Formats: sequence, C-alpha cells, structure tokens
Amino acid sequence: MAAASVRSADGTSAWRARRVWIYEIAVIAFGYWLYSLIRNSVTAAESDAIAHAHDVVSFERTLGLYHEKIINGFVADHSWLAYVCNYYYATLHFIVTISVGVWLYRRHPLHARQLRNSWYLMNLLALFGFAFFPLAPPRLLPNGGYTDTVVAFHTWGSWGDQSVSSHSNLYAAMPSMHIGWSLWVAISVVFLARRTSVRLLAALYPCATLFVIIGTGNHYWLDAVGGAAAC
Repeated sequence: MAAASVRSADGTSAWRARRVWIYEIAVIAFGYWLYSLIRNSVTAAESDAIAHAHDVVSFERTLGLYHEKIINGFVADHSWLAYVCNYYYATLHFIVTISVGVWLYRRHPLHARQLRNSWYLMNLLALFGFAFFPLAPPRLLPNGGYTDTVVAFHTWGSWGDQSVSSHSNLYAAMPSMHIGWSLWVAISVVFLARRTSVRLLAALYPCATLFVIIGTGNHYWLDAVGGAAAC
C-alpha cells in the first residue's frame, strides 16, 4: 500500500513537472508568435525608413562612429567569413536563446520565470521602436556602398529569398534584437553559470554578435545601443 502511494506521488510529481514545461513552452511560443506578427505587420514608408537612416548616419558621423562600411567591406572580401556571419545571424539568434532558456528552467527554476518576463518586456519595448522609428539598415541604404552579404553569397533561408523577405519587416532595425537577445543570454549565464569558461563564452557572445550584425550590413552601431538599452 505504501509502495503504491509512493508510485502515485511520483507519477503526480512527474505529471506536474511535464505540465509546467508544456505551459512554459506554450507561453513562450505564443509570445514569440505574437511578437513576430506585430513586428512584421508594422508598415512603414520606404522614404521614412531611408530618411531615418540618413539621420542615424549623420549623428554617427558627428560622434565619429560611422565606420560600419569598413567592417562590412572586410567581411564581404572574405567569402568564408561572410558565410559564417550570415548563418550565425540567421540561426544562433534562436538556437542560443532557446538553449539558454531550457538550461534556465532545468538548472535555475527560481530565476527562470523572472528572466522570461524580462525577455518579454525587452521585446515589447522593441516593438515601439519598430513602430515609431522605421529604419533602413545599411544594406538597404541607397548609394550607401554596403554589400548585402546574404544576397551576395546566396545564403539560404533569409531575406535573399523573396518568399521570406516578402513576409518580413525589413525596416525593423532599431533596436537590434540580436544585441538585445545576446545580452539577455550573457547576463543570464554570467550570473548563474558555475564554470568560468562558460561565463567567459557568454560574455563574448554579444561581442561576436555585434561584429556579425555590422559585418553583414544589417545594423548601425546605434541599433546595437538601442538593443542594449531595451535589454
């Protein structure tokens, strides 16, 4: 009788654990679906996005920060590096964030929901930027002299494919959520991981992401500042 009670308790506990996972996955999936729906449904005039891009460039020139073309040119001149950066941009943004989210729920459940909520709020703030400050990224700046590495090197599964670009908001560049998400990952791991090597890799992740978003012609320095501010 006692053994049956123990098995019943274990079964109930396991079901509760699975139910929590199902709930959290459903909440996150729905939240990202809603975020993507709103992000991609925001319409902006191309002229406004380009005008804002010229404003950003002008402001960066004033601050002496307008050096994106140097990094973009360096990446474009090395095809292997361009391919690495393109697929980094298209995939790690999701893979690393999801992996860290799973790790948080498994190893640090007391912090997981707080960090999940901060991730939601960060994305909510980003939507205001996409809605009220449409911005043409460097690769779409007329006569900007940038190389769109995704198009130039025929990267699969991104805006170089018309079926993808037609359903995406190409002017959702400010703030950069690649930077926002990578900082969220870094903060979570640096404060909670035990191994120094893991914390070091997490701290370097936003730096590598910054190089990628600039090198592929997807963002300006100020977009990265906006992503950091949202985080």
